[in-house]
Amino acid sequence: MSKFGHAAAVPVLDGFDFKTHSPEQACALLAKHHYENFTVGSILLPRELRKHVFNIYAYCRICDDLADETNDRELSLRLLDWWREELHSCYECKPRQSVFQALAETIDRYDLPMQPFEDLIDAFVQDQHVTRYATFEQLLHYCSRSANPVGRLFLCLLGYRDETRQQLSDYTCSALQLANFWQDIGSDYLRGRIYVPQEDMQRFGYTEAELRNHILNAGFVHLMRFEINRTREFFEHGASLPAMIGGSAAADVELFSNGGLALLQSIERQNFDVFRSRVTVSKSRKAMMMAFWCIKRLGGSLRRG
Repeated sequence: MSKFGHAAAVPVLDGFDFKTHSPEQACALLAKHHYENFTVGSILLPRELRKHVFNIYAYCRICDDLADETNDRELSLRLLDWWREELHSCYECKPRQSVFQALAETIDRYDLPMQPFEDLIDAFVQDQHVTRYATFEQLLHYCSRSANPVGRLFLCLLGYRDETRQQLSDYTCSALQLANFWQDIGSDYLRGRIYVPQEDMQRFGYTEAELRNHILNAGFVHLMRFEINRTREFFEHGASLPAMIGGSAAADVELFSNGGLALLQSIERQNFDVFRSRVTVSKSRKAMMMAFWCIKRLGGSLRRG
């Protein structure tokens, strides 16, 4: 059995020989290898901090894949139970797996609470049982465990634990999660899940049968326009967070938000057709966003000088 035990069969780990890399290298490789619309631990972060961002990301990435990539609900539940046991062992100062060996240093150095890590597991366990959301409020409650803990952990790395910044982070993280839902409507349905609130589908007269058959009609366009506009409002609510963080770490927060907004724009440019192909944010566009942030930062420095 590999160093990752039962998780070795999970696709996210394919191609990684964790025995030939240090725990930190393994986490960094996983973070850099796996596709995301949003920049994870950009080069604008201090090198030392970037390492800890990668450690947290690796935990989240594997946790997510234990839930989604097995194609077996009961196996996913067993793997998530195993992952929770490994988390508890880590907090008992007995990390056994590579990711947790790296994460243990991050937890110790920044005194990270266990609850956000637990919340993420709870969200993925919920995915195995809950496949429909009647209301938007129910969906937001899911986001509070599936996305918001990541932002709160990032704030802890920066030394912030106040409620004001946490609430702003929650808006941004929930918005990112919602953007991913609208991007992945088709693939989520193949997993048996619909994250679009049932009340919204009813409001715009779009049925599950139409979703199952990938019907792109006026009802779906109006539904998606409504969800995208609402998601933009969440990004706007969290928009002041970078200014309250400052420094190079603000870049990652701003880049995440800009990446989410760019994804919403891409969905609109594709006339809301999320069925034909997966809407993404291109590498060139992400590079342009990073360059724009650097230019803006340089301009601010020159004005202050």
